[in-house]
Amino acid sequence: MDKKRLLTGDRPTGKLHLGHYVGSIANRVRLQDQYDCFFIIADLHMLTTKNAREDIDAIRTNAVEMVIDYLSCGIDPAKSTIYLQSAVRAVYEINLIFEMLVSVPRLSRLPSLKDMARAADLTEMPFGLLGYPVLQAADIITPRAHLVPVGKDNEAHVEITRELARRFNFLYGETLPVPDVMIGDVPTLVGTDGKGKMSKSLGNAILLSDDSRTVRKKVHGMYTDPKRISANIPGTIEGNPVFIYHEVFNPDKVEVEDLKNRYRRGEVGDVEVKDKLTIAINNFLDPIREKRAAIEADRGFPEQVLYEGTVAASQIADETAMMMKKAMGLTGVWNKISRKGRDRMKKLEQITK
Repeated sequence: MDKKRLLTGDRPTGKLHLGHYVGSIANRVRLQDQYDCFFIIADLHMLTTKNAREDIDAIRTNAVEMVIDYLSCGIDPAKSTIYLQSAVRAVYEINLIFEMLVSVPRLSRLPSLKDMARAADLTEMPFGLLGYPVLQAADIITPRAHLVPVGKDNEAHVEITRELARRFNFLYGETLPVPDVMIGDVPTLVGTDGKGKMSKSLGNAILLSDDSRTVRKKVHGMYTDPKRISANIPGTIEGNPVFIYHEVFNPDKVEVEDLKNRYRRGEVGDVEVKDKLTIAINNFLDPIREKRAAIEADRGFPEQVLYEGTVAASQIADETAMMMKKAMGLTGVWNKISRKGRDRMKKLEQITK
């Protein structure tokens, strides 16, 4: 293993958007040249809050769309392993082993779990949601990852993985890597409505797969300075989503500064500002659209990438599970029982002949 391994991923709840690109995908494209990257499509995690049959039926479509988004943005399957969590059987084994090494009070101290329950309108904490960080630990340990890039709000979850790896090694011998956390300066892109971070479920997202007309419609519907009812009224730049997007997606910084100055003086209308933002975002998305069209034209390619990645991840996961069971002595228990059982069956067969 020449490179250190890295794991991160997403739940297959829908198509990816500009917020995903800014917050994680751009970083993944960069890191795939430095690490042996594993990108998990975490459909088992989705079941903690979305487990209706229609949600499960949508996994296939969403997973394939996610692969297309990844590839369109520059994630290279020759450098990175993209795989489906639920198809890796060893994840279930490793998750079960880890469940025995952590207490309910330790998991209950994670405030993010209560936040997730509230966001999903759950009045009670499901067992699976309480064990969300344990399943995350199984995901991280499955490829024996050395690094996990997360936002600050997920640092506590990865700490559970670190604790579990250390506890396992203490009890059964040095077997598992204790992964490091990469806390990036991950920007949170505000939604087009200015009310919170971009989210497809909130209807405030510009998707990576949106066409140019859709982008124009969404940009022109964006929230701006509510006190500015006409173009000649000086406007506020700070916290204004239109200018936040200009900063991120408009490479012409001279133009951006000119728009800011004129906006503050009340010398430019929202239409012009949004027109130029539309051009900038469409220019940004055009190369992604071009790659997406080529990928979609090659029918079955995204499924092939996901299949090959899942097979590769499964092989590594099986190795990890076997390493853990050997360290614990579980394989020795079965080997002795099965050997004696086989010997007795052979003797009985010889007697009855």
